[in-house]
Formats: sequence, structure tokens, C-alpha cells
Amino acid sequence: MTKTRSDLIGPASGLSEDRRGRIARIVDGWFFAFGTAAAVFLAYVLLTEAFARGWAQAWFILVIYLVIAYLILPRLHTVLSRVYLPDYFIGRTRTREGILGDPVNLGLRGREEQIHMAMLSAGWTLADDLGLRANLRIVTSTLTRRSYSEAPVSSLYLFGRPQAFCYQQEVDGSPGKRHHVRFWPTPEGWLLPGGYQADWLAAGTYDRSVGISVFTLQVTHRIADDVDDERDHIVASIAAADLGASTSVIDNFSTGYHSRNGGGDAIVTDGDLPIIDLSAVVVPPAATLPAADAPPTRSLIRAGDPRPLDTTVGVVLMVVAALSTVLSGALLVSDWKQVISEARATAATADDVVLIPWVVGAVLALSAVVTLCYLVLAWRVHRGGNLARLLAMTFSSTSIATLAASYVAGAGGLTLQTNLIGFAVDCSIILALSGTEARDWARGRQRRTRRTKA
Repeated sequence: MTKTRSDLIGPASGLSEDRRGRIARIVDGWFFAFGTAAAVFLAYVLLTEAFARGWAQAWFILVIYLVIAYLILPRLHTVLSRVYLPDYFIGRTRTREGILGDPVNLGLRGREEQIHMAMLSAGWTLADDLGLRANLRIVTSTLTRRSYSEAPVSSLYLFGRPQAFCYQQEVDGSPGKRHHVRFWPTPEGWLLPGGYQADWLAAGTYDRSVGISVFTLQVTHRIADDVDDERDHIVASIAAADLGASTSVIDNFSTGYHSRNGGGDAIVTDGDLPIIDLSAVVVPPAATLPAADAPPTRSLIRAGDPRPLDTTVGVVLMVVAALSTVLSGALLVSDWKQVISEARATAATADDVVLIPWVVGAVLALSAVVTLCYLVLAWRVHRGGNLARLLAMTFSSTSIATLAASYVAGAGGLTLQTNLIGFAVDCSIILALSGTEARDWARGRQRRTRRTKA
């Protein structure tokens, strides 16, 4: 049998793609570990600085709290959960860090548009997607006590991906209290334990207040412990909409248990799993419904998904770092005459005096070129360039390693007056861009680009 050129190239291409994938995972794993270690080192330096300053500047404790709660603890939980928690369906969602989250307490049969039709008819509101604008609105609504009925929810993961969408009901116009339920499509051909079929799974809980997570110390919503009440409320609201939905219950789907969710809140459930059949729900042709979600994949973030918040944060920090360089250059230009006069005063020969303005000018020009290149790199990261993301983390890692080595050797200090802020920014850039969402989004776009070119 004669083999075609594509037959000969195919396996080699697949092997090359696998090899690239392994190398990419190793490189990303290294940046993940380095970012975690850098964050721990940053916390140590901050504690040292705090003890040196004493109670006169107690606000420094807030900085230490932010570093521990939003940089270090999430990373440590991610590492531990990857080691100890199984990666298969156990009836629980996961947080972004891999901690066990809310229990899966609903199953649904039907198309996505039928779910949207049922939930909207039952008086539920579709939550906004997470993003910088939505997060800012959450902060403002919480501080001003204003209603935000479409407030987004944090991402929980099932089948290796975040919820496709979420519906909620605000209570008394309070941003801290709400009913909410997240939805995930099940993989094609997948069956629940016991052989039961469901097209969608959902996790419904009731937010009772805003508080502090027991595990990460981050500000989060606290949920009511009896998640069965929320499950029954969702089922009852859909039944009351009278759209032809029917409900059956898988008794003792999981053993009734007491546990805690990803925020450390106690949860209690009897283990029953209602299955809501929405296949008879009629969706009028003129109905205005949200756009259908993409088919489920094993990847947390797909190439066509909105830009993850981690990527946006990383890009913003890169721009901040570039602007700080521009500011330093501007200050140097403003003191141009003083710099040259001081340099001439210490010059050894007349030739050195002549060269000084040229040397200073060359340094400024080089600084401007480097800053411009860094801004272009930030733009490429913003656009989803995986190579640009790796280069950005490489630059930050080099800066961190240089400053840390200098600090350990006693050759230079890390204080607020010197390089501590720059160190923290570089550390945050690595943590943001090495995160799972930023990584998978950039890789997804890279794979799509390669397929397009092929």
C-alpha cells in the first residue's frame, strides 16, 4: 500500500506537537514554582521591613496581608490540591486553587436555550461574566450598599472548566445576600455514577453575607450551610414557572455528609440529586436569550474565551513597570544639567568630560528603546501571545533573581525607598501570567494559530 505524504508527516507532526506540549508544561511549571518561591521571599522581606519600621507605620500590615492572602496561600493550596485531590467527578466542584468547592446538587436534561428560558421565566437573573469592570462595580455596590442584581460570581470548576453561566436572585437589594446557581455542560457521552444521564450539572447555594475565607483569608461571600434548601428553592421556582418541566430524584446519590466548601463554610446535604427535565420547555423563536456556550473541553480556558482576569492583571502590571521606567527617565532628564556637572566633577581626563553628555544620552536612549519594547511585549501578552507571556515572565524572573541575590549577599537592600515595589510588581507579574487561566488561554490561542497556518 502506497503511503501519502500526509500519512508520513502526520505521526511526526503529532510527535513534535507532543514534545512541544511537554516542554511547554515543564517551562510553565518552572515559572509556577519560581513565582511561588518569589512570593514567599517577598513576604519574608515585608515582615523584616515591618519589624524594622515598628508600629509607627502599622499600615504595612495591610500590605503583608494582601501578599499572603492573594499571592502565597492560593499558590500553596494549588500545589497541595494537585498532589492530594483526585481529578475525577466526586460530586464536588473545585475552586480556582483546586480546593473542594460547593457540592453538585442538581442535574438537568435539555438544551442550553431551554435552561435560559426556564430560569428567566422563573424570575432568575443571568450573572455578568467576571472581569475588571464587573469587579470594580462589585466593590462600588458593596461600599455604597447599592443593588447589583447581575453581579458575577467567582469561578468554580467541574470537568476541568469554569461554569458556563450562572443565575441568581438578589435578596432585599443587598449585594451580600443572594440565591445563585452555576451550570456546567457534561462531556459528550458522559454518565453520572450509576449510569444516570444528565446534559447539565449545577451547584446552587445561598450567599448569606460577605466575609473572609478560612483557607485563603481572601474577602468572599459566605454561604448558608444547608445547601439542600437552596436546591429545593431552585426546583420549586422552575416548577412554579409552569413551562412543562418535570423532576425526578436520585435518592442517596451521594452519602449525606457534613463538610466545608472552598471558602471554609460548613455545608450539610442529604445526598439526593434532583434531575430536572426541561426537554418539553418551548422556546419561542422571538425569545431573546443569551448566546449559547461553547462545547465543553478538558481545557480550563479555550482560545475563543474572553481574556482571563489574570492576563489583564499581568498586562496592567507590565504597563505600570514600563511607566515607572519612563518616570525615572523623565526625572533623569529634568536633572540633566546636574547629572552632567556631577559627572564632569569626577571625570579623570578631558576626554571623559567630552564623552559624558554622549554617554548619558545613550543611556537614556537605550532606556527608551527597552521601555518601548516592553510595552510592545505587554501588547502581545494582551493579545494572547504565548511566547510573549513566557518572555515577560523571563524578564521578571531575571529581575527578581538579581535583586534577591543582591539582598542575600548584603550588597543592596529591598526597601520602599529602593527596589521593593519593583520586586513586588515583578513577582505579581509572574504569579498572574503563570496562573492556570492565563496559561491555558495563551496556549489555546497558540494552538489555534498553528492550525490556521497549517
